[in-house]
Amino acid sequence: MSASAPDLRQATVERNTKETQIHISVNLDGTGRLEVETGLPFLDHMLDQIARHGLIDLSINAKGDLEIDAHHTVEDIGITLGQAINQALDKTGIRRYGHAYVPLDEALSRVVIDFSGRPGLEYHVQFAKGTVGSFDVDLFHEFFQGFVNHAMVTLHIDNIRGKNSHHQIETIFKAFGRALRMAMELDPRQAGVIPSTKGSL
Repeated sequence: MSASAPDLRQATVERNTKETQIHISVNLDGTGRLEVETGLPFLDHMLDQIARHGLIDLSINAKGDLEIDAHHTVEDIGITLGQAINQALDKTGIRRYGHAYVPLDEALSRVVIDFSGRPGLEYHVQFAKGTVGSFDVDLFHEFFQGFVNHAMVTLHIDNIRGKNSHHQIETIFKAFGRALRMAMELDPRQAGVIPSTKGSL
């Protein structure tokens, strides 16, 4: 189901390859509800941050070649989530830009997003450690690159400080959710207007 009217900001996308089978449904005007099964508990925890802090209802089911590694699954979830949000979002009347700073103990991250129609990622994160449990934190770059390419957004992610990799990435995902929420909000002062001097995004 894809968005068919400005007041129904929902979409469902399936992506099936030889490596992964991904099914994602989004409701951009939700309450932060998440149903998720990826086979990667730490990734599930991060996806929960997007839903809760973005007030997006998300249903994510992913099966991938985890016997090889998590790369394809993480990247393809990012791709499919980007596709779903791109389908669900009518950019007419939205704020377009969103930003958030989020701390967690010693860690602090900033995320800024623009629904520009032009994919671009600036990702500046130096993790204190390369893994959280058995999860390779380098894969989060692949998640966000996949998202950016298919949501057609400009995204700047900066971890400003942090000594614990779990804290670092959790601040990023919380800030990402909050920046998404701000950017996708309808601006009552711009009702019916595309927020661009070009007249399109």
